[in-house]
Amino acid sequence: MTEDQTATAAGDTPMGRPPRNRRELLVKMLWIGVWLIFLSSPISDLTSGRHTTGATVAGALGLAAFVGVYLSLVFRRMGRPFSPRLTVSMITILGVLAPALAYSLGSAWLGLFVYLSVACGATLPVRAAYWAIPVSGAAMYLVGLHSSEKEARGLLFLVVMIGFSMVGVGQLVRTTIELRKARATVAHLAANEERLRLARDLHDLLGHSLSLITLKSELAGRMLPDQPEKAAQQVADIEQVSRQALVDVREAVSGYRRPRLAAELAGTQVALTAAGVTADVPAEPDLTGVPEESESALAWALREAVTNVVRHSGADKCLIRLTHRQTLDGPMLELCVEDNGSGGSGKGPGNGLTGLTERLEKAGGTLEAGRVRHGFRLVAHVPTATSGHVGSGA
Repeated sequence: MTEDQTATAAGDTPMGRPPRNRRELLVKMLWIGVWLIFLSSPISDLTSGRHTTGATVAGALGLAAFVGVYLSLVFRRMGRPFSPRLTVSMITILGVLAPALAYSLGSAWLGLFVYLSVACGATLPVRAAYWAIPVSGAAMYLVGLHSSEKEARGLLFLVVMIGFSMVGVGQLVRTTIELRKARATVAHLAANEERLRLARDLHDLLGHSLSLITLKSELAGRMLPDQPEKAAQQVADIEQVSRQALVDVREAVSGYRRPRLAAELAGTQVALTAAGVTADVPAEPDLTGVPEESESALAWALREAVTNVVRHSGADKCLIRLTHRQTLDGPMLELCVEDNGSGGSGKGPGNGLTGLTERLEKAGGTLEAGRVRHGFRLVAHVPTATSGHVGSGA
């Protein structure tokens, strides 16, 4: 599960990403709409009848223009921002409308400077915002001296602080976007590195064999008319080299397909959380000295157990423990997966558990699975050369 999918599953909209559907658009509109509460004073002032008809019409038009420019800046900032020149021009418009309306119509309009400060903090570069926000606060205070110095003094702290808060939010959004790009780059480089490693391994495995097959095929072709016995020997050598190459390729593919326990633990946390199951998963264990065959068998056991929890158990809690134990058969690494579900409706072990038992026995391990008092438990043991506790669920 990606970062955006996790955020969506948790009910949040991904930070630094434009709305991708109607639900995310409504969430961001609601978040922005909450802050329009400061418009209640100008609207109440317009409808109070204290101004002339001309002043009321001019105030309404100025307020509509101010809100339109402000919302355009904020909404575009979530997706494809305006160019720097256009952004500065729109903030200039806000910087002209806010003092003009507040000076002409009274202290009820001083709240417009809050939006001017927010726009400066959210859209301007950090250095520009550092001086634009205090200038907005100072302008608000000077305009307030004309109508209500007390109200201007009360708003001054809010105007400055909310502006600098938006600078911090903007920095957080930019950092999130950069981290997302860096993560995508790392994933791309890792995929390229894995492809290169696969290409190198296949070249090392098959390059010599294929060259030898080609050489012996040419020799067999030249010997076939006059020396059929030697040609037959060359063909037999070709067959032997081909079989060995096939074995090498199968072993290589088996190694690539071999699951790693640390990766399975990370995938387990994501899978259980996505399925609505409260997961208690141990941290990445210390597998020093654990044979690869044993680790692979436990990884398969963990995958099978988690698949059963997600698909069949109906559980809402799952506990996973990894422990090194000293037994009569020698040191063992134990995997315990326990849930509080019903365990499905099957009357006996399914094909998955049967195959898992065979896989563990091949690695020298054992499997125990069955109902317990409050759910279902699967315990797998594999031999190891180390001892000591490697991590457990609480």
